[in-house]
Amino acid sequence: MKNIGFLSFGHWSPSPHSQTRSASDVLLQSIDLAVAAEELGADGAYFRVHHFANQLASPFPLLAAVGAKTSRIEIGTGVIDMRYENPFYMAEDAGSADLISGGRLQLGVSRGSPEQVIDGFRYFGYAPAEGTDSGDMAREHTRIFLDLLEGKGFAEPNPSPMFPNPPGLLRLEPHSDGLRERIWWGAGTRATAEWTAQQGMNLMSSTLLSEDTGVPFHELQAEQIERFRKTWADSGHSFEPRVSVSRSIFPIVDDVDRAYFGREGGSGDQVGYIDGGIARFGKTYAGSPDKLIAELAKDEAVAAADTLLLTVPNQLGVEYCAHLIESVLTHVAPELGWR
Repeated sequence: MKNIGFLSFGHWSPSPHSQTRSASDVLLQSIDLAVAAEELGADGAYFRVHHFANQLASPFPLLAAVGAKTSRIEIGTGVIDMRYENPFYMAEDAGSADLISGGRLQLGVSRGSPEQVIDGFRYFGYAPAEGTDSGDMAREHTRIFLDLLEGKGFAEPNPSPMFPNPPGLLRLEPHSDGLRERIWWGAGTRATAEWTAQQGMNLMSSTLLSEDTGVPFHELQAEQIERFRKTWADSGHSFEPRVSVSRSIFPIVDDVDRAYFGREGGSGDQVGYIDGGIARFGKTYAGSPDKLIAELAKDEAVAAADTLLLTVPNQLGVEYCAHLIESVLTHVAPELGWR
């Protein structure tokens, strides 16, 4: 059995071929797709976060809205760039969204990826401390955020407050018990996966790894997962971790699917450069259900993960994205033992 959800990058453009021509379109359709996915039996609705782009950004209003409109599926991010975040305000936002959803938030965070502007986090008021870089800053923001989610008091109360205070030091409110165990780190390397385990965060791994050893993408990612789980076991945490991977999977079951994705069936891994370093990108899976079943059965990383996130082409609209999710759940997942 495997948790299966979707991951939307939330693009919009004024193109006449796009079903999402504005930010409003994307936000409202994201809520509708989450509702549709829950009705189809999917397990999660996840959203990417980018700044200075025609894509989804500030995630917590959307997560809260999805949480209010659904009752069962997990809701999350993949991922929030912690270089841009105030961990104190974020802890309040995350606690609120989690309480609205009834404890269904699965929050993916990370250092982020190359952005639309140079050092965009500086416009948000953040700069790395002397002798550190933006990655160090993201990890420090995350450390503070994780500490805050523990719910321990740390702030000295006013002796003459407007409202009565409980005894002792004060914590941020609203606080949601259990959220600390539902934080994921988006890791791009094997070493970062080991660090993630040491910090007691779940592992989120995408279709891109910022390293390459010459082996197929799924084998490198499977090694990343193996190292994460070994380090977790050695670290002695009190709860069992989870691992998610994302994949572009397009079952071709009708002429519309064929028109959109019929030429993607022969894709393979790609090796390129990102952030000045070599990276390996995973393939797109497109073809008949029988073909996908045979190919996915050989994907070692998908087999090793407990959660699979299906990247959806959100600009094709809610109806078509729901159709893709249903096709995977109906025609592919049962034959692979995921359902």
